[in-house]
Amino acid sequence: MMVLSQTEADLLLRMEKQREDDQGWQYPQLGGSLRIPLISLDEKESFMLDIARGRINLEKGKLQNRARSVIILARLDYGGAPHRNPDGEEIGGTHLHLYREGYADKWAHPVDPGIFTDTRDAMRTLKEFMQFCNIVVPPVITGGLFT
Repeated sequence: MMVLSQTEADLLLRMEKQREDDQGWQYPQLGGSLRIPLISLDEKESFMLDIARGRINLEKGKLQNRARSVIILARLDYGGAPHRNPDGEEIGGTHLHLYREGYADKWAHPVDPGIFTDTRDAMRTLKEFMQFCNIVVPPVITGGLFT
């Protein structure tokens, strides 16, 4: 398993990212997922934007930003079950995981309503997540009927 220092992880999350190409993407249907490649502006670091939808619950989903293929820098879980942190604290159904040295993505935090304004709106939440992850040239993603 690849391990980053907290400083490296924080720098990677703050690093400006852009879409790898001009390919268009369709927001996934229920139970579907996408993996969209991203790169740093200097093209020295590669990232991935993962989007996943729940199979039954329209309001359940996961947005994730990975570095170096396997390191989860940030993951927003919304519309699902609560999360229990390693210290036993339970965080509500909508929560944000951030990389923590020694724990990877095992710790979650309550979402800031000033950053994620309405997680029932999938396209708005995606836009806000991309802003949070500093994706300055986002991929072109179109919504579907149930997005």
